[in-house]
Amino acid sequence: MRKALPTGGLYAITEDRPQTLSALVAQVEAALRGGAVVVQYRRKTQSPATQRREAAALLAVCERHAGVFIVNDDVELALAVGAHGVHLGREDESYLALASNPTRTLLLGVSCYDSLGLARLACAAGVDYLAFGSIFPSRSKPHAPACALAVLAQARLEFNVPIVAIGGITPENAALVVAAGAHFIAAIGGVFAQDCVATSAARYARLFPPSRVVPHV
Repeated sequence: MRKALPTGGLYAITEDRPQTLSALVAQVEAALRGGAVVVQYRRKTQSPATQRREAAALLAVCERHAGVFIVNDDVELALAVGAHGVHLGREDESYLALASNPTRTLLLGVSCYDSLGLARLACAAGVDYLAFGSIFPSRSKPHAPACALAVLAQARLEFNVPIVAIGGITPENAALVVAAGAHFIAAIGGVFAQDCVATSAARYARLFPPSRVVPHV
């Protein structure tokens, strides 16, 4: 059985930079304490062995805090560590087969960039959420296509799965994105590149009504 997604909130994505396992775990735990409800593990420059150690450790942290743990672009890793889900891009059309698998246990999210056409294809296939962006210019993905807030608004009207917005979203501009229709705000540097990760996470999390986020223990 797939884990249920919360109805909305902060979707924190790990930074892909050198750091120790203990530092990574501490940062993710701080984000969850601050109110993140989903954590995506995105560490593409690490070795497979390191990825497995880190992903397993972060899954344990997420489960302690009732968070959802997603692995970026690696179905095998997600299955190996028992992650709650996997996030795939448009270049990986394997999501079509995965989405339609009746025995699938992984939550499945797909990047739609600025394309409602891609979103229609993904939604018809049976994915669990759709991600759009870059909403604003992003240091993490400077060459990503721009996605207008109007695309989020149309996606919210058209699709019956949660909408994740990503790209240059700060606590200062995030309210515009939520108002446009995003259920989740995804952030990397806005959470993890700040002096106090928990405080940064809380600035995003408070934009969502308490009923839209899972309680933390």
